[in-house]
Amino acid sequence: MQVIKRLLYILSLLIPVVGFSQSTLLPQGYKHQQLMDRLEIRFRDSALSFQKFKPFDRKSWVSSLERIDPAEQLSRVDEFNIQNALMNNSEWVTGSKEDFNSRKPILKTFYKTKADFLQVDVKDFFLSVNPVFQFKIGKESDSEEKIFQNTKGATARGLIAKKIGFDFYLTDNQERPPYFVKQFEDSFYAVPGAGFYKTFKTTAYDYFDARGSIYFNVTKYINVQFGYDKNFIGDGYRSTFLSDFGTNYLFLKLNTKIWKLDYQNIFMELVPQEPVNNGSKLLDKKYAAMHHLSWQINRWLNIGVFESIIFGRENHFEFSYLNPIIFLRSIEQQNGSKDNANVGFDFKANVAKRFQFYGQILLDEFKLSEAKSGEGWWGNKYALQLGGKYIDAFGLKNLDLQGEFNMARPFTYSHFDSVSNYTHYNQPLAHPLGANFAEFVGIARYQPHPKWTIQGKLIAWKQGLDSAGINFGSNIFRLYDTRPKDYGWSVGEGRAAYGVNASLYVGYELLENLYIDASLMLRKYDVPDDSRLTRNSSLFSVGLRMNMFRREYDY
Repeated sequence: MQVIKRLLYILSLLIPVVGFSQSTLLPQGYKHQQLMDRLEIRFRDSALSFQKFKPFDRKSWVSSLERIDPAEQLSRVDEFNIQNALMNNSEWVTGSKEDFNSRKPILKTFYKTKADFLQVDVKDFFLSVNPVFQFKIGKESDSEEKIFQNTKGATARGLIAKKIGFDFYLTDNQERPPYFVKQFEDSFYAVPGAGFYKTFKTTAYDYFDARGSIYFNVTKYINVQFGYDKNFIGDGYRSTFLSDFGTNYLFLKLNTKIWKLDYQNIFMELVPQEPVNNGSKLLDKKYAAMHHLSWQINRWLNIGVFESIIFGRENHFEFSYLNPIIFLRSIEQQNGSKDNANVGFDFKANVAKRFQFYGQILLDEFKLSEAKSGEGWWGNKYALQLGGKYIDAFGLKNLDLQGEFNMARPFTYSHFDSVSNYTHYNQPLAHPLGANFAEFVGIARYQPHPKWTIQGKLIAWKQGLDSAGINFGSNIFRLYDTRPKDYGWSVGEGRAAYGVNASLYVGYELLENLYIDASLMLRKYDVPDDSRLTRNSSLFSVGLRMNMFRREYDY
């Protein structure tokens, strides 16, 4: 990664030359994500159409909010949420900020504003610092052990002369997750969403979650982020390109916005599959380069193209992949065609100010002649997503529905080289299930009052698992050249597994960014040929959460 650091250094030399304002990004699980979706669909705001690149930048978000015509008839909840979103991103608000101030600050220093424990907003410097915690306890059926999460830490963001931005997020976590999450850890030696971890109280886990970035512009149109965090590409609940399911990684991101185009380049340093990390040795590295070009054709239609390359070297980046505008597959072929290249396409259409339709297709490998033959050639590896959103469903304000279908054929994301599979730190970079699955996701979100949030979610899937040690293409860590045959492959091939995960969440915002959470999850997992894996369980939990996303077990 030294070459990426050197590239960052060269770019940083340009900072004194330019004078363009720079924004930090919204955090993972941003509480106004539903509002952002609603406003994009209703007003067909072209700026919000680029929110498929998550996290989204605060400056563009505030600009979109301030463009809303006061004469627009919005629900009471939407009006509240808009003002609340402005308050939580006050460094970019151009109007009056008096309503954001607290009536009684603590010691005249803390909580001078309702949204921030400590805020400094003076000429050429802005700083926001907040505590982070989440305390949750629950009970899983068929288990005497309590489910719990104990998270505490801090988060901060800042701007220097509105030209250099920075943020960090640091938490210490102790967690005992449900049984099926522990099964994931037993199989892949990874706690979902976490990196290095230690055992805590025999059956629980202890880990840090540390993130941080710096931001600056090299021209009016090109933004640079150098950070250790997660990214997400897509408009759906899942992503076939890049999701935030796994743990953090080091990356350099270039984002170019001009005319109706938004072009993003991400250069990543990843960790290959590691059976056990006991913290006593230096881990190997692998690397990735990803490009995504998004074109806002008109107010209602957005299309995009995606490409990625995952590769391993002797702990150094491949210089040829640093070109941000070249077709990566051509370079991969020039290098000897050893690396894992993927291409993809996506679209999003906002219709009738109520509906949004979106989709992605990722091609790992594809031959049209083999597809036409209908013989199920193993090498036609691809993942597909189709989904839709419906706001103010059936005329009920602030009731929003979402339905989504995801699938990936056997061996998608895998490779003949274990280093080059589509993973990081023993976790998938895209869908949590890996490959060889079909999944449906249904979500209903309802906000009847500014302080109340209700969400129901149903996830159902079928997956083909390995059987008797035979590789049926669901485990993307296994080499695809260990397959038992070349033809006759379809989604679900192998030992069939069926899963249903249904959940209900109710949250109340007690104080600004302080939530009381309650959730109920029912999970059914059935492997007809193996009663040992079949398990039905329920989980009820309550918790208190401040300034952070809600930890969900949704796979």
